[in-house]
Parts: sequence; C-alpha cells; structure tokens
Amino acid sequence: MTTAPFALARFRDGDAVHVGLVAGDRIRALADDELGGGLNAFLADPDWDRLEALAAAPGEWHPLSDVTLTAPVEPRQVLQTGANYRQHVIELVAAGLTQNTDRTPEEARAFAADMMDERARTGEPYFFIGLTACVVGDDVPLVLPASSDVHDWELELAVVIGREAFRVSRDEALDHVAGYTIVNDITTRDLVFRKDMKEIGTDWYRAKNAPGFLPTGPLLVPARFVDPADTPVRLELNGQVMQDASTSDLLFDVPALVSAASQTHPLLPGDLLLTGSPAGNGQHWKRFLRDGDVMTGTIGALGTQVVRCVAEENA
Repeated sequence: MTTAPFALARFRDGDAVHVGLVAGDRIRALADDELGGGLNAFLADPDWDRLEALAAAPGEWHPLSDVTLTAPVEPRQVLQTGANYRQHVIELVAAGLTQNTDRTPEEARAFAADMMDERARTGEPYFFIGLTACVVGDDVPLVLPASSDVHDWELELAVVIGREAFRVSRDEALDHVAGYTIVNDITTRDLVFRKDMKEIGTDWYRAKNAPGFLPTGPLLVPARFVDPADTPVRLELNGQVMQDASTSDLLFDVPALVSAASQTHPLLPGDLLLTGSPAGNGQHWKRFLRDGDVMTGTIGALGTQVVRCVAEENA
C-alpha cells in the first residue's frame, strides 16, 4: 500500500468507521484515547513517534485485505488550487495563443513559459473551495451524473493540515502540515464556465461538487515520509497512463500554498489543501469518464487509489 513505515487510515466496521494504524500489509484500530481525542485532535498536535512505536508493537492486527478502507480524513474545509503545474499551464496557454495569433507552436510555448515564470515570481496561487460532503473513499464508486458526458479526472497531491494555520509565513508553513493524501478532483467540464452570464466567469460549485467528486485516500501518510517538492504523480485509466508528472513542476509549492491560503481564513486540523493537477486530464486527451472506467492513481509514498466509475441509475 505504501512505502512509508506507517500511515493512518479509516476503515468500515458495519455502519461504524474507525481510525486505524497501517504498517505494511496490516492494520489495527486506534482508540480515541490513543489519538488524544480523535483524528483531528491528534492532527492538531501529532505524536508520530508514539504511533511509530505502536506500529512495531504487538496488538490486534488484521490484514489490510480484510478491511474496507474509506477516506482517511474528516476535513472541515477543502481548498482547491487551480492552474498550478507549470508545464500543464504552458500547454494550455500555448494552445490558445496558436489559435488566436500567428505565433508558431514553439514561439507560443516560449511566450507562455515566460508568463508562467513571471507568475511564479510575482503572482499568487488561485484557490477555490469544495464541499466536504464530496470527500469519499475509493470504496465508493464514482457515480457519473447523466446530465453531462464530460466528467474529467485531476489527480492531486493533497496537504492534510495539522496545527491550525492562520496568517503563517512561507517559512512557518510546513510546521502546520501533518501529512499528505491522494485526491482525485473530479470536474464536469461543461459546467466550468457560465453560459448565461459570461461576466460571472467560472462556476466551480456546479462543476466540482456532485456527490463523491473528491475521492480521497486511502492513506494519510505523515509529512516526514513525503517530499512534497519532488513526488511523482501518475494516473492510469483502464491501465493506460494519462497523467505522469512530478510535484517539482508546481508553480507554487506546498509552503507557498499553505501560507497564501492561511492569509484569508484559518486552516484547521484535518483540512485538505489540494495542490493542483498536472497535464494529461480528459480535456487534454479528448476522452472523458465513462461507465465501467477504472482510474488508478499513485503518488509517491502515498500508495495507490483505485476509483471505479458507474453511470447514474434511473437518469
């Protein structure tokens, strides 16, 4: 599941959901008192050394294959970052430039690269918010709303906030990161831009917040085991590689994102901050999600997420 020595997860036991400690291919339940009052309370002041000792100790361990994992977090806020992979944005900008000017593709890419480098030097991250109700585990099939046939994938490294962060500096930001998880930020492309009033611009609420549109997990890996500056991000659709990049291509890195997001409102323990998605989504390939599709997302030490798509019934 993960190359990290241990991680946190949440798993189902009938109607109940428990926090578990994962070590290798086994898992054991963690009581609230072992977490200091529950998952978000633990993340507010995580004692990873104590959990590492528990991972090496005897206890009531079970094979991971015997349990059903669900989303490993219970965020109160979800922040999403747009247009944050340099090469991805360069390709998008260049495509638009070559359609509207007499620049060659090479000239358009060079112009777009200069724009992105200037944005990284002097610009700011672009955030929008998602509904926490959309956060589900990959144990839940992704239901594709019948109202559209252009539902798209966006695999992302997601920051899990630890200690509350409010107006923190870039240098302080990583002290407020408890760990990382995988999120596939699903988007209905034909709802992104308003057609009835173009001046309003983007409509992220409708485009990104259908039920189950934030498949998350299955693991929460402590920050000490993840290099957010250089972690591979790879998504396969039915076994075919669609996204294959590294977080080294981020325009704004994790410290910059955490610091910038915290300037407006406090980031709370357990909150999710998505870092953006690299090139290779369905809009690029002109291939969108269909009934029966299987997405397999792998991000460095975070393990693998498998999302199965189904058509909406009785549509």
